[in-house]
Amino acid sequence: MKFLVCISNVPDTTTKITFTPDNKEFNKAGVQFVINPWDEYALTRAIELKEAAGSGTVTVLNVGEADTEPNIRKALAIGADDAIRVNAAPSDAYFVAEQIAAIAKEGAYDVILMGKESIDYNGFQVHGMVGEMLGIPTVAPAMKLDMSGNTATLEREIEGGKEIVSVNTPFVASCQQPMCEPRIPNMRGIMTARTKPLKVVPAVGEPARTTVAEFALPPKKQGVKLIDAENAGELIKLLRNEAKVI
Repeated sequence: MKFLVCISNVPDTTTKITFTPDNKEFNKAGVQFVINPWDEYALTRAIELKEAAGSGTVTVLNVGEADTEPNIRKALAIGADDAIRVNAAPSDAYFVAEQIAAIAKEGAYDVILMGKESIDYNGFQVHGMVGEMLGIPTVAPAMKLDMSGNTATLEREIEGGKEIVSVNTPFVASCQQPMCEPRIPNMRGIMTARTKPLKVVPAVGEPARTTVAEFALPPKKQGVKLIDAENAGELIKLLRNEAKVI
């Protein structure tokens, strides 16, 4: 079984967000980047399934420039066998999906996994685009994934409940908790990651189809107004006229 796990390089969740002076780009200065947390579920589950089967490979794929390689090496330390980096900035969802689809098609992977979304843009788009480009099923967002031969059983969230589906390989799935407990690389994994292959390839297809006009921070929160418990009428007035929530 050949697994392709797609990972994004995202700012740490504690990062203070700022933009360049023209407000058209995220300001990377002084920012700590991590593997997208949702992608870690996909990576760990792929490794678990490979280990349970006693055979197979897990390849990590990242669309990004050279500064993403430390987190690619971390993915290798967690347990992936090899990695591919498409040497391009991940400019929009379609562009990223196009790169993933090209790699997946060339490598004839059985299972393509990724997080349900990246924590920076929260687009929830790439997995569906990849499945459509390859003409294979997409299951999203998957909470459980088990394999029996070439058949996968997945549990996914739907409105008001859960749905269990069965699909044959190849397929795409986006992952979320509680699929597994993400792994932390140990010392042996860190040492072996240095020698695992990391292939850098050029981007394919057309440039990004969308551009950012402007980024903007949300308005600052205003101070809290305290109303006496006995003055319900004043509270209702403020909720109606100022907060405009009733």
